[in-house]
Amino acid sequence: MIEFPVSDWMPDACIPEGPIQDKWTKYKRDAKLINPNNKRKYTVLIVGSGLAGGAAAATLAELGYNVKCFCYQDSPRRAHSIAAQGGINAAKNYQNDGDSVYRLFYDTVKGGDFRAREANVYRLAEVSANIIDQCVAQGVPFGREYGGLLDNRSFGGAQLKRTFYSRGQTGQQLLLGAYQAMEKEIAKGKIQMYSRHEMMDLVVVDGEAKGIVVRNMITGEIESYAGDTVLLATGGYGNVFFLSTNAMGCNVTAAYKAYKRGAFFANPCYTQIHPTCIPVKGDYQSKLTLMSESLRNDGRVWVPKSREVAEKIRTKQIKAADVPEEERDYYLERKYPSFGNLAPRDISSRAAKEQCDDGRGIAVTGLGVFLDFGDSIRRMGKEWIAGQYGNLFDMYEEITDDNPYETPMMIYPAVHYTMGGLWVDYNLMSSVKGLHVLGEANFSDHGANRLGASALMQGLADGYFVIPSTLPTYLAGTKPGSVTTAAPEFKATEDAVKERINALLDVKGTRTVDSFHRELGLLLWENCGMARTRESLMKAIERIPQIRKEFWKNVRVPGTATGINAELEKACRVADFLEFAQLMCYDALHREESCGGHFRVEYQMPDGEAKRNDEQFAYVAAWEFKGVDELPVLHKEPLSFDNVHLAIRSYK
Repeated sequence: MIEFPVSDWMPDACIPEGPIQDKWTKYKRDAKLINPNNKRKYTVLIVGSGLAGGAAAATLAELGYNVKCFCYQDSPRRAHSIAAQGGINAAKNYQNDGDSVYRLFYDTVKGGDFRAREANVYRLAEVSANIIDQCVAQGVPFGREYGGLLDNRSFGGAQLKRTFYSRGQTGQQLLLGAYQAMEKEIAKGKIQMYSRHEMMDLVVVDGEAKGIVVRNMITGEIESYAGDTVLLATGGYGNVFFLSTNAMGCNVTAAYKAYKRGAFFANPCYTQIHPTCIPVKGDYQSKLTLMSESLRNDGRVWVPKSREVAEKIRTKQIKAADVPEEERDYYLERKYPSFGNLAPRDISSRAAKEQCDDGRGIAVTGLGVFLDFGDSIRRMGKEWIAGQYGNLFDMYEEITDDNPYETPMMIYPAVHYTMGGLWVDYNLMSSVKGLHVLGEANFSDHGANRLGASALMQGLADGYFVIPSTLPTYLAGTKPGSVTTAAPEFKATEDAVKERINALLDVKGTRTVDSFHRELGLLLWENCGMARTRESLMKAIERIPQIRKEFWKNVRVPGTATGINAELEKACRVADFLEFAQLMCYDALHREESCGGHFRVEYQMPDGEAKRNDEQFAYVAAWEFKGVDELPVLHKEPLSFDNVHLAIRSYK
């Protein structure tokens, strides 16, 4: 067993005193302010232009700060937030079905299996209603009822309707709202936008984040930018598994480089497996396609009750429609009658795996279950279903060549979102002073499992409402423009970036970057994926350094450091994945319990549900970097539950 070094010290989470419902109000009342005429003296560097980064850039520029925003895509509109489909949560209680700020707070804490910080989650629920007003004012075309009022749908882990949506393209519409707000500020000169610029490292001066080093992906030049603070809004690290629902470009580099510069990485083993993905077709795939969780509102999940019938479906001897109702196992409705097909993602994913492990999977590979809309089409009509999910049905048919109006969709769990991320306090500041982290890149709101439709909520809450209020807490104590790129730390960081790039180009081996990424991803999926054991994690921990060593001896990166070089971009990202994967497995190994998306097979209830160990593991695991080949140091932030009582998480 690996013995991890443990520190008694933990940064202050800066949580305000007082009742939880008053904390955010009290914080804003007592917070430091910056004179409007002084705001224009400060430069804010924002890395990432998705919902968190784009919202922050637009809002901070509107307030008067000088913003420099960086993204590796050719436009901020290409940020991966665009891929979110089903909706965004908010506690507006439009349906008059009993929702409230407290209930959204409770559902989120429970959904995260009691592994989130209460104060941050309550603030998220509290500002959620403002997000909808903001987005409606921007012209986001939310779905509406016949009378014109905004409509809501249900999502997993909730017994009411609180999810606002734009058919199956909610993320795209929300991102366009943030993008247009950014463009207004770009036109005014308050935002300088740097597209096709990828952050390669963080510059820390006298213990504070004061700049970044980026690679111009068009020219290949290594450039430095100085600012008074750095905001990371760079998303999650799900692509460490190679096959995931994330865009191919999503990566861990910015967050991992910040970790290597002193920012603690919290709960990296918390990975969300989404239950509603189009199953893997073959070894040639480079990514997976998500089908929105919103489909589970009207689709029923089932497999045949017998292995023999499942085998006939797999071999195409019979079709799904040929299976009589009495021979179908609607297993989510059977196991979780209170929530049924809207059981949370982690629970629904493991339930699907159980059926397939039992030999009742229906895809050619055996890894698939049905999501059937037959009942809803008969009840509501095809036209109504098309109005709710039409673009998702079209996408499914284009990919699978099956018409989901006529035959059930096939789905299977896949890596989707990551709840772990850089540790932040209540101000969203990391353990490195001046480095703030927003959205999926931080750890703070979702605990061990994210409820559906809460990612968009967190990204926009952090960008539009939280960071504008908390950033002055840091900036008010700093002198604007006190650090420039003339500081020696910038050249030293630039030189380190160039040295690493040249080292990759100089290997001139025989294996492609993708072959290493695929090998690492398969290793992680099998050993640190939907189910983990001590044995499997030790296997991965032993194998990852071997793959990393082989990578640096035998990878082939064609081209040069100048100009466009997509293989070099991938190589830099995979090099970081090969280091980060070790940290993920360390975290999963040390946490000897099951909670949310972290399922250790050794720790489960008699009925197969996750078994937490609150006495020993009710804390945030924040890891401190000590070297690539050294064990990281574990720092613990105890989690107290004063407003939600710890309980066995049940959806039955």
